[in-house]
Amino acid sequence: MSRGLAAMRDRNFRWFFLARAITMITGSMSSIALAFAVLEIDNDARSLSFVLTAFTVSNIVFLLFGGVVADRLPRALIIQTCYVIDILTIGAMAALLFTDSATVMLLVVLSVANGASTAFVLPAMQGIIPQLTTPENLQQANAMLSFVRSAVTIGGPIIAGILVATAGPAWAMVVQAAGWLIAIPVLALVKLPPPAHAGGTTMFHDLRVGWQEFWSRSWLWTIVLAFMVMNAIHVGAWGVVGPYIAKNDDRLGIAGWGWVLSAEGAGVLVMTLILMWFPLKRPLRYGMLGMAAFAIPVTMLGVHPAVVLLAMAAFIAGAGAEVFSTGWNLAMMENVPGEKLSRVSSYDMLGSFVAMPIGTLVFGWLVTQADAATVLIASGIVYACVALVTLLVPSVWRMGRPDGALTRRS
Repeated sequence: MSRGLAAMRDRNFRWFFLARAITMITGSMSSIALAFAVLEIDNDARSLSFVLTAFTVSNIVFLLFGGVVADRLPRALIIQTCYVIDILTIGAMAALLFTDSATVMLLVVLSVANGASTAFVLPAMQGIIPQLTTPENLQQANAMLSFVRSAVTIGGPIIAGILVATAGPAWAMVVQAAGWLIAIPVLALVKLPPPAHAGGTTMFHDLRVGWQEFWSRSWLWTIVLAFMVMNAIHVGAWGVVGPYIAKNDDRLGIAGWGWVLSAEGAGVLVMTLILMWFPLKRPLRYGMLGMAAFAIPVTMLGVHPAVVLLAMAAFIAGAGAEVFSTGWNLAMMENVPGEKLSRVSSYDMLGSFVAMPIGTLVFGWLVTQADAATVLIASGIVYACVALVTLLVPSVWRMGRPDGALTRRS
């Protein structure tokens, strides 16, 4: 089997890959569906920011607990359980929209439940991948998952834009819930040994051990601190202001916004193909350079939100983001002990996500108080500077890969 598909040799990875692909395919329309479901109820960027903030705050509150649980219990079982909760919350949103009973407050409540569920899924997902394949195939495994994610991101937003504009956002949520329902039995086919950490200690002891592992690595907490700022800008500028401009500026429009998000996915797709075959020797150096490229579409969204130019900028940003995504996953999986990986990942996610509620609320307020172009241009400048300053940290700039991870296999 070629190097790019080498991870498919492993049976557990094949079943996990299938389950993950199903959920990524069916869930690729969810962000657009939720955004325009809220704006359909109340055409106010602040209402959208409230719903996104509810999800993020709930996610943050439960993340550390989710990391401890994912190091103690079978990670596939945790993911399955959370998918059941997601089916119930997403299905409830769809039912409310179908019956014209949805309110912003009800969507906020359901987003809280969905955010709590995701807080358990994310550390489990991060921790399970090294269990599914061999160290030399980790880059290919991560790239293959990113390939599916980016492929469906290309088509998902376009279909979602059309579906939301014609039939309404509820149908996209029905599709997502169906995908989660199919993925649950597929995940049951993943057979892994019991967790190395089987308990016997308190949750607070486990959290303290996870913190010690996190804080002992300067590259880890430096980049997490940077993403505290970068994610706040991303979720505010791209997640709140972007849909608001799309709905209210004819140069972009809802369908045009779908094309822009699809172009971002296309950039990710192209880069995943490259990374499936070519080893990433400096994962954090190239990753942070790639992340800095996101400043381009953010700035252009404010300067001139025309579909074609914005889509081109989003393509570049998507390619850069994938370099970071693969590089970061490799850095975590190759440098953090597997039995502590979910806990360390939960600290990573907590730090990266903690300012996102502030970002959604602040940008939701800013766009009603100030000129959107000025806000977005300033955001792009700050974003690029924060991303690039991390390269001054020696452990970020110099980090390489274990020798065995770069071994070519045919």
